[in-house]
Amino acid sequence: MSCEPNNPFNTGPAYDVDGNLAIDSVKIVSYLDTAQIDSLYRIHDPSGVVIIVQEEGEGSRPIGSTVVYTDYIGTLMEDGSLFDTSIRSVAQDSDIYDEDRDYSVLSFVLGAGQVITGWDIAFRRLRPGSKARLVIPSPYGYRDQERFKIPANSVLIFDVDFKGID
Repeated sequence: MSCEPNNPFNTGPAYDVDGNLAIDSVKIVSYLDTAQIDSLYRIHDPSGVVIIVQEEGEGSRPIGSTVVYTDYIGTLMEDGSLFDTSIRSVAQDSDIYDEDRDYSVLSFVLGAGQVITGWDIAFRRLRPGSKARLVIPSPYGYRDQERFKIPANSVLIFDVDFKGID
């Protein structure tokens, strides 16, 4: 018997990665069947992340600890609503513009936890110069966390313009 009536480590049920991947995979298959997306090819990563390559880049794919540079537009798969972008004009046209934000090419270190896991998975499969649509299941996005304009357990779509690596 514990002296503490409230266990501080009892944070509720654990996040169900497999269950959410199963739910999201059905949604993603339906999306891919109906979405009109021009592409050269599609990569179905074993994780469940889908990379739809629209323009092929050149050179080596990034590996862990590589700095990646990209522009992006993030939307919800469910309704197509835009929630984030690195492009000022897109933000202004979509009523998500924040004058205090720096709209510029995003840089991040691959595999360092600086971006959602789905990006770490997807960018390993792309070459610099590629343009692609990334379909990210919720376990590799924000899981069951609600974020600004992103409901819990959302499948995310990112249109990316992979500018380069260091």
